[in-house]
Amino acid sequence: MRQRLPPLNPLRAFEATARRGSVSSAAEELHVTTSAVSHQIRILEGTLGVALFVRSKARVKLTPEGEALLEPVKGAFDMIANAVVKLASHEMVGNLVVSAPLSFTSRWLARHIGEFLDAYPAINLKIIPSNDDREVYSDDVDVCVRYGEGRWRDRKVQLITHPALFPVVSPALMNSDGAIRKVQDLAGKTLFCEHSGSWMRWLAAASADKLEGMRILEIGNAHIGIEAAVRGQGVALGDSFSVRDDLADGTLIRPFSVTVPSRHAYYLVSRHELSDMPLASTFAGWLVATLG
Repeated sequence: MRQRLPPLNPLRAFEATARRGSVSSAAEELHVTTSAVSHQIRILEGTLGVALFVRSKARVKLTPEGEALLEPVKGAFDMIANAVVKLASHEMVGNLVVSAPLSFTSRWLARHIGEFLDAYPAINLKIIPSNDDREVYSDDVDVCVRYGEGRWRDRKVQLITHPALFPVVSPALMNSDGAIRKVQDLAGKTLFCEHSGSWMRWLAAASADKLEGMRILEIGNAHIGIEAAVRGQGVALGDSFSVRDDLADGTLIRPFSVTVPSRHAYYLVSRHELSDMPLASTFAGWLVATLG
């Protein structure tokens, strides 16, 4: 006889909070209030009779009981999600045009698009590498990923991520005679970026804006600067989204913990009448789930 299972919503709140590291981040993902997430977690703890989190003002930390519960709960949600994708993929047929910034396309989408194509083989996908807002209002484009302030009139806008900015360098540079161990080591280095103001904000936050001999090179597009850093040509100001895979696989190293928020964020933008259509909503759901 199957044991009685806890209710689903508290389990979702628990898994999202544990994965995201905070109640507020989980609330944002689940599109509910922070108090609602906290309430669901209390329900689950009451049902199980154990504490699942050690609370603090900053990030939550799992108790040993929470650690023991997280892996099977996450695995169960992953299994359900994969089953739904397999069922839905047979129904997803048609053409889908997506416009996304070049940095988004080259630094992230190009590395993961095969997962979407495998899951939805009958969707004929076209990617336009662009951040031109004219495509937001073009009838020839179904979904736009945009880096901006989040204000596009007469369009459905969904926040994807608001990145943080920080320097990144190649392992080769870090292992050379000019290795960067402290902020002062940036003196005499070439600093790549799209706009010099972003570097100046970071340098000020790191109390390094008075260093001499730095050369800030505006290189036209953030992904070009990151690629230059990968090749050991200098230090790039990366954002937490564009360099996440590079940091994970060791292609780039983050030498300092100091961050500044980017002035803009990544958004999904679409026409209201298309946002709930199967093809557009499928791509949006896959994107958000993969990034999560």
